[in-house]
Amino acid sequence: MAAEDKQAFVTTLVREHGQRLRRFLASRLRHAANDVPDLIQEVYLRLLRIPHQESIRSPQSYMFTVAFHVLHQHKLTLADAPETIDPIALTADFDACRDSDPALQFEARERLNQLDRTLRELPPNVYASFVLHRRYGFTLEEIASELGVSRAMVKKYMARAVAHCREHVEGSGRETP
Repeated sequence: MAAEDKQAFVTTLVREHGQRLRRFLASRLRHAANDVPDLIQEVYLRLLRIPHQESIRSPQSYMFTVAFHVLHQHKLTLADAPETIDPIALTADFDACRDSDPALQFEARERLNQLDRTLRELPPNVYASFVLHRRYGFTLEEIASELGVSRAMVKKYMARAVAHCREHVEGSGRETP
């Protein structure tokens, strides 16, 4: 297939389904504004690399299948990244402190750092389940597949992580007389 034909194929998909693709990806990402343009570009690049585009019976379905795979690969890449949790993404309660008193900002930052340390005390599968779900938006089924455990086990991991955090917050919030 000629390069012009491949370009026309992708251009047609962009014109007819580009907005739906953008919404599809954005609805499945926590940081959509940053990631969606890159993922859309990757989808289109992969579509341009297809050797026999004329053999695709449903270009729209094929594009969304490619998008799903790109999204899955993106989430796996993020999960493997050696970064700390962005606690602000996990705790909306602290958003109000951003524009307030510097002392409140410092206190909020300290509490968020403590939350990060608390989460790191968890066993690897519990920590991974919590981070994949809360930070990267993985479903319980996707997490189960990634970790090689059942969906029920992922629910137990999530409950354990939440209980651990709640216990730690309640324990550190008590004042001694």
